[in-house]
Amino acid sequence: MTTLFIADLHLQENRPDIAELFFRFLREHAAEAKALYILGDLFEAWIGDDDDSDFNRSVIQALRRTHDKGVVLHFMPGNRDFLISKKFCKETGCHLLPDEHLIQIGDQRMLLMHGDTLCTRDLKYLKFRKRSRGFLMQTLFLLRSLEKRRAMVQKGRERSREHTATTAMEIMDVTQEEVERVMRKHQVSELIHGHTHRPAEHHFLLDNRKVRRTVLAPWHERGFALVCRENGERESIEIK
Repeated sequence: MTTLFIADLHLQENRPDIAELFFRFLREHAAEAKALYILGDLFEAWIGDDDDSDFNRSVIQALRRTHDKGVVLHFMPGNRDFLISKKFCKETGCHLLPDEHLIQIGDQRMLLMHGDTLCTRDLKYLKFRKRSRGFLMQTLFLLRSLEKRRAMVQKGRERSREHTATTAMEIMDVTQEEVERVMRKHQVSELIHGHTHRPAEHHFLLDNRKVRRTVLAPWHERGFALVCRENGERESIEIK
């Protein structure tokens, strides 16, 4: 049986091509898997579980059909969809994961993350992250109408694009020190994450042990998934 990992799809209504790739992935690949882990930013923006748009319903229903086929679904919030909560998970059948989650596949113990907290040089983002994850700020945001929330998110995305355009790439990437700290904390030899949109496999020594950090590919024009098997085999598949 296989376990699949995906991240950074950024699903949105004005990109039906990416949504269709995701639906095809669920039908043709995930349906035969043991488990699917979505490691954040499934959506370009999620303004609350009460946003019952036709587009959101289509994604929820596709995930539910996959769940009903016996696939165990896991969802870890990203920086774009951290407001996904209990209602979404109940309707889709997804298990909601914390920022750092450990799994075992065969003999391999792995740490799963979205990846944004690994970017410790991006102080401006981390400050916003801490504020936006607070109970009071989330409560006040969710009390607003859907229309006002959409407008606020749009302004936030514009500020985010400005920040990205004016910030050095190395600042927005992970820091090796934080990678090593969190892997040492959980005593793992494998870390899988997304967020940075820099797909790669990084091999290095940690406390004289060979370890690996796998960065999942974003879904821009094509879809990508990491496939891991119980016998240790792994491959990257492309959906186009």
